[in-house]
Amino acid sequence: MTFETIIYEETDGYAAITLNRPDRLNSFTSVMHAELADALGRIEGNPAIRALILTGAGRGFCAGQDLNERVMGDEDAPPPDLGHTLETLYNPLVRRIQALEMPVICAVNGVAAGAGANLALGCDLVMAGESAKFIQAFCRIGLVPDGGGTWLLPHLAGRAKAMAMALLGDPIDAAEAERIGLIWKVVPDAALMDEARTLATRLATQPTKGLASIKRLITAAAANSLDAQLDLERDAQRELGRSHDYREGVRAFLGKRKPEFRGD
Repeated sequence: MTFETIIYEETDGYAAITLNRPDRLNSFTSVMHAELADALGRIEGNPAIRALILTGAGRGFCAGQDLNERVMGDEDAPPPDLGHTLETLYNPLVRRIQALEMPVICAVNGVAAGAGANLALGCDLVMAGESAKFIQAFCRIGLVPDGGGTWLLPHLAGRAKAMAMALLGDPIDAAEAERIGLIWKVVPDAALMDEARTLATRLATQPTKGLASIKRLITAAAANSLDAQLDLERDAQRELGRSHDYREGVRAFLGKRKPEFRGD
């Protein structure tokens, strides 16, 4: 499977997507968006894929939008419609990653800036190499955090930290990101991909249908009342209680053996 701006792999029950424009810090172009959409389509249509790793090639994860692709023109030219860019490229990408029926691991190497930072933060389990940095660079060019940034930042780190990151655009290093709850954990740079692959292999053997429901319910909780959330838990548990993996899990527990989950 050959792409121009990403590397796509399938192995051991999981897929890995590597943003692959290292000379441009893996910044987004329209071609990269198209290739990411293609790769996600392959994952969505393959029941054998039960986890996803997202990472970047070279010395950075993703520097956000490649501004070289946006030709501003002279002062008399009409301004670009950035809303259209979000509606057709970034927002569908964020929504598809959130909707994937499997855990998504982001392994952040080096710089994650702008939309690249928010792409990472929108994943389910975010681990970062110790040299990683998260930068909400939008304020430097007169924009707002996009890619879900204005929702993710306050939900993950709280209003005060979110406001400071968005208004100041200062880098947040990996240790601070872990401390404030922006990411799951920090690992040594040299161990980042080994840990991500070990985790993906583990998740690919788990009851994927249940994990997908966990994703949905935890995300929904941000906007729900307790009553609404209790109803969602009831509905999810009713459905999962009829699944193969629930039966297999109970039988394995009672039989004191390792379960063999199928993901359904």
